[in-house]
Amino acid sequence: MSLYSLAQLLCFFLLLLVITKSLGAYMARVFEGRRTLLSRFLLPLEKLIYRLAGIKIKEQRWTQYAAACLAFGLWNFLLFYVLQRWQTFLPLNPQHFGTAHSFPPSTPLTPDLAFNTSVSFMTNTSWQSYAGETTLTYLSQMAGVAVQSFTSAAAGMAVALALVRGFARERTSAVGNFWVDLTRAILYVLLPLSLAGALLLGSRGVIQNFHPYQTLKTLEGVAQTVPGGPVASQESIKLLSSDGGGFFNASSAHPFENPTPFTNFVEMLLILAIPAGLTHTFGRMVRDRRQGWMLFFVMLALLAAGSLVATSSEQRGNPLLGRQGVEQSARAANPGGNLEGKEVRFGIAGSALFSVVSTATSSGAVNSMHDSYTPLGGLVQMFNIKTGEVIFGGPGSGLYGMLLITLVAVFMGGLMVGRTPEYLGKKIMAREMKMVMLSMIACSACILLLAAASTMIGFRPASYWNPPGAPTANLANPGPHGFSEILYAYGSATGNNGSSFAGLNTDTPWYNLTLGLAMLVGRFFIIIPVLAIAGSLAIKPKTPVTSGTLPTDDLQFSLLLLATIIVVAALTFLPAFAVGPIVEQFLMNAGRTFPL
Repeated sequence: MSLYSLAQLLCFFLLLLVITKSLGAYMARVFEGRRTLLSRFLLPLEKLIYRLAGIKIKEQRWTQYAAACLAFGLWNFLLFYVLQRWQTFLPLNPQHFGTAHSFPPSTPLTPDLAFNTSVSFMTNTSWQSYAGETTLTYLSQMAGVAVQSFTSAAAGMAVALALVRGFARERTSAVGNFWVDLTRAILYVLLPLSLAGALLLGSRGVIQNFHPYQTLKTLEGVAQTVPGGPVASQESIKLLSSDGGGFFNASSAHPFENPTPFTNFVEMLLILAIPAGLTHTFGRMVRDRRQGWMLFFVMLALLAAGSLVATSSEQRGNPLLGRQGVEQSARAANPGGNLEGKEVRFGIAGSALFSVVSTATSSGAVNSMHDSYTPLGGLVQMFNIKTGEVIFGGPGSGLYGMLLITLVAVFMGGLMVGRTPEYLGKKIMAREMKMVMLSMIACSACILLLAAASTMIGFRPASYWNPPGAPTANLANPGPHGFSEILYAYGSATGNNGSSFAGLNTDTPWYNLTLGLAMLVGRFFIIIPVLAIAGSLAIKPKTPVTSGTLPTDDLQFSLLLLATIIVVAALTFLPAFAVGPIVEQFLMNAGRTFPL
């Protein structure tokens, strides 16, 4: 690994540490209802929103909180679905998408693609089976994609806050008010940060306009279409919300979204800012900052390890591409590293770190082609996603995902010392562990079963159930890499990540519907158990700390938590990894390929 790569990692982690403390402290004040620097300007607006929306500032039980969250998600889904289906007849469509006069040529969104896209952004997944610049109008991008980025991220933050209150409170059935948490998350956190981010990115070359696409001639005399659009405003919130929905098909690899190495560095910080800051918010709200820092450094350790492995693997390159003559061994190292699918302006270090950051969170933003990474680099990306949003994850979802796996570690630690498990003074009993297991099993089963179904259907003999458009007929690669493309897709959808290997054509009814189902399972089969745990914990009294209490804020427990995360992911997905990226790595080193 080069010295430049190490210096970039060190600088990145130091800045992230500073952001975590300052932003985390600010969010704690916001969600505890205390005054902040922005209260003077935003408090009147907050009260006006409550009045106009008819929101009663009254604490809710977990069932009421969950019902409000589900109703809000359903309403967002319906609005975005209708917007996509009718976008042809609505304003801000200068390219006339969906008509016979569209440029570039386009067709109206099919029902299954509109369903998939609506579910994708409602669940904060940002899975895109389409090219944004040739499919969605400016109105759909702004009123659909950008708005969903705000609302889905705020909903995730609200659920995390409910769980935090479950740990912080005692002898009460109230876990907060969903509408209040949602409003404050958007008004005090997401809007100010996205505005600042949009101005910064716009000043560094990210475009922002409403012009029709322009047709220009290159130096060779060839006509080329240059797209435009309100990109800077959407780019900022897509990164902060970890929603990741790119305005362009190339996402953050497009020079209009991510023009320079500086914007690349800033965009990675924007992706991690809120998920990392919420760990410090958690520590402040439970009145034990060491607990928040423990979670932060466990997440950081996993992120750093993945970054080192992925960057090293990409800089070593593919030995099959290192041949310079027939006498050179197929194992010869490629001196330039693996630059396939990467933007030269970012290089291997900037691309590999971005790929790890985007897969360690729920951000589907990518600045390179994940399908072109070495098998080991791709394995890091898949492992990050399949840990269940515990390596920072998305806004809110990363915190409650890590707290769920923390309860598993606490339960294991309690079994080892022969004592009822406790975390933050709350006894962890059968009810809580059942909810944890429900969320983990549902998501893992969804990934593996749907990936297996897609693989098996494609390899069956031709029949009515296996027409020419069968799932594996849409693969760009045979062999283990083709299986990895399918496994990655369902892992990304269920993990609400949204990135893809992109060697798989998913704009088919089968993939649009099954991936949509996976997104719903990955979002709501975690949110509902999390809120149930929050309600159960809030009622319980706190147990005083004794000499027999297992410490959960020291190095020993941090190592136990790390081991739990790795072991759970390995036990669940190692067989699938073994027939995908692991065997592909061995075959690559042996000089084996799978020709198309």
